Amino acid sequence: MRLDDAVGPSDGPPFDWRTAEAHCRIAYLRGAVLARGSLSVAAAGSHLELVVPEDELESHAELAEAIGHTAGLRIRRHRGVLTWKSSELIVGLLRRLGASASTLELESRLVGRAVHGHLNRVVNAEHANLRRAVAAAHRQLTDIEALEESGDLARLPKPVRRVAEARRRAPEATLAELAANLDLSRSQVQRAFQTIESAALHGGEDDDGQDDRALRNLRS
Repeated sequence: MRLDDAVGPSDGPPFDWRTAEAHCRIAYLRGAVLARGSLSVAAAGSHLELVVPEDELESHAELAEAIGHTAGLRIRRHRGVLTWKSSELIVGLLRRLGASASTLELESRLVGRAVHGHLNRVVNAEHANLRRAVAAAHRQLTDIEALEESGDLARLPKPVRRVAEARRRAPEATLAELAANLDLSRSQVQRAFQTIESAALHGGEDDDGQDDRALRNLRS
């Protein structure tokens, strides 16, 4: 159906949005969207389009721009298509056209999608952190076992041995949890593991004084 199908000689001149009042322009665009518009809301984003005859594409685009809602233009199968892809712009346009129920539904979906996306990012971040923590704990336990088998663990300073024992008792604990249990700072626990790693890597021998510096930092 065309919007002007019912317009005849007795009904007066055709609608001219250039000279029409603002509320008439809104009403005209609302009718066009109701007759030829479509709205889709998907995970990839929102999409509102208005299909019009090819020769009316420019005039409808000017009308949308005149009320502050510029649309993208393209020709599809010999028909003009006005497209809005910004969720914020679509919500504003629907609200301007008086589509209160559709606006509320769209906003609800957008909020739900945003919350879902945020939760996914949080879960993914926590999962990545957990995987890194498990891998680090496995390396630390491997180094501790290697040092004990070689007898080098007993030669390490007492604070380092305390951290090693705490890791054995709690393989799943974070550095912060180990620090709290040992009444140490997190940085001290981290330096202890650096000392353990360096000692395991070099068979308990100093590496150009790096172990000595790490031990001094740990004691401090």
